Amino acid sequence: MSETAAPARKAALYLLNGVLIDHRQLSDMIDKGALDRLTPQDRARAQRLTTDVLRGLERADRLLDRYLRKRPALNVRNILRLGTVELCHGGAAHGVVGDMVALAGSHPRNRQLKGMINAVLRRVAEEGVGPWKDLRIPRLPAWLRGPLVSAWGAGAVSGMEKAHFQGAALDITVKEDASGWAEKLQGSLLPTGSIRLEAPGQISALPGYDDGAWWIQDAAAALPVQVLAPQKGEAILDLCAAPGGKTLQLAAAGADVTALDVSERRMERVRENLKRAQLTAECVIGDALTHSGAYDAILLDAPCSATGTIRRHPDLPFAKDGSEFNELIGLQAAMLDHAVSLLKPGGRLVLCTCSLLPDEGEVQVEEALARHPDLSVDRSALNLPGVDDTWITEEGGLRLRPDYWPEHGGMDGFYMACLRKTT
Repeated sequence: MSETAAPARKAALYLLNGVLIDHRQLSDMIDKGALDRLTPQDRARAQRLTTDVLRGLERADRLLDRYLRKRPALNVRNILRLGTVELCHGGAAHGVVGDMVALAGSHPRNRQLKGMINAVLRRVAEEGVGPWKDLRIPRLPAWLRGPLVSAWGAGAVSGMEKAHFQGAALDITVKEDASGWAEKLQGSLLPTGSIRLEAPGQISALPGYDDGAWWIQDAAAALPVQVLAPQKGEAILDLCAAPGGKTLQLAAAGADVTALDVSERRMERVRENLKRAQLTAECVIGDALTHSGAYDAILLDAPCSATGTIRRHPDLPFAKDGSEFNELIGLQAAMLDHAVSLLKPGGRLVLCTCSLLPDEGEVQVEEALARHPDLSVDRSALNLPGVDDTWITEEGGLRLRPDYWPEHGGMDGFYMACLRKTT
């Protein structure tokens, strides 16, 4: 039995502990170099192992409870969870069990538990794969499930949870010739024009990546720019622009784009994406609440709870607890009010959030209309290919949910509405 665990499994345990013990987000840990020393293959494997465990955490715990007299400390439980999920996904028992024992043995306080970990995981390997498949779809934590059930109903939330558990394929936006690129990349062309790739492999090795013919962007996230309908030569402000997918869409349409973000580090990603896509935009580091100017159109992708992205970011329900909701809602309203002041008469503004909570979408628009008599909702902006009429909300916005498009593999949760300024 190896005394040293495989690098990807060791890194996955580090990431799991970061999320489940320290309540850190995966993106933050990865951005700060958690996986920098790994090969590209090990980086991808570590992230896949981690997200598999987070998606199946409830199932893993229910299965492990059959073999444990009492639940061990959280760091030990995470070793067992990691091993259990990999075994139930078809991992070879010898390698998985050996590495989990090695991970326990690498910490003096856990060495006495090596025998227990070995015994439990061997029983999981022998008996657990069948029961694993029969366990219920993992549920969202109560702090999030409650508000979502209140908003959309238990049946809808169960559909969302199923979509979260299934995970997400890779969606891309192309500059032109979507059908041609779908064929070339062996992907499926979605009703709204995005391309979905089920098993893309190494992204940077795909045709068109180096040439900037396309960029990664969930199908739901590609719709706000379509709603805004940028025109060539228009002065358009992309507020909170990073990582830049919407900036690229605006620039590809020929607009005169100003991309603004408060983070220099995040804006560097926008610049890199623009360079690869051979597109141009003015990149500005600044605060969305103090920016000045006058624009024909504005896209405000406001900071939000990101609850709509859980199918791609299963760490969010564990890294967050909902305590930031009120602060975010207030910030969104302030950003929206300031954005209105930057809009030329007759101009249009699209507010969007990757949230499933009405307070960060439908309610924001209703309250903004009450505060600004010179604003109106442009319902006609939602007349787009692939948009179902049932997705259009009472106040005239577009509500997208993970349980939509089950035949295509779902989508991110999003809200968007197009507002026009009359004076």
